[in-house]
Amino acid sequence: MSDDKAPRARFHHMKNGTAEDWHIIAQSFGQFAKSLPDRILEHLRLLEGDFGGFPVDRLSHCLQTATLAHRDGKDDEYVVCALLHDIGDTLGSYNHADVAAVLLEPFVSEANHWMIKHHAIFQGYYFFHYLGLDRDLRDNYRDHPHFKRTIEFVSKYDAPAFDPEGEILPLEYFEPMVRQLFAKPVRSLYKEAEDAMQ
Repeated sequence: MSDDKAPRARFHHMKNGTAEDWHIIAQSFGQFAKSLPDRILEHLRLLEGDFGGFPVDRLSHCLQTATLAHRDGKDDEYVVCALLHDIGDTLGSYNHADVAAVLLEPFVSEANHWMIKHHAIFQGYYFFHYLGLDRDLRDNYRDHPHFKRTIEFVSKYDAPAFDPEGEILPLEYFEPMVRQLFAKPVRSLYKEAEDAMQ
């Protein structure tokens, strides 16, 4: 969406910005933020057809992970985390879990954020030893309060979600959950300012 006709700040260096400039920017930000769910869903669709050697493509894996969590009675926030846990595969080839965690952080609980941020280390239990890595790397977090939660996520939902014959609910099924989750941050550097603008 082009906004070249919309009002713009006049400064060339932030130190010269005025209250009016920042009001214009804040207004623009509010409109842009409303379309975040659309951008998230669009980016998730980039995973379709990308198998990376796996039995199912990356989108199917994400959908199946979310389907397993949903069918097991997990709440919508957890299910959306499951859906987006590998969204970072496209841009974060070496740190995909960090990418997903950063996107989710303003909108989810600390427990769910930690679980997604660390899931790549925890899933390593199943294959790191085949790559010359320490499969027990997750044990470094054994005393962390979200250790068992992350073990459960990986073992019950992430690791078994490569089954071409398994149930895979369509992305459209999860879309209302995504839109609800990304409608308003629960924590953010800008949350207080955003609340004040509404």
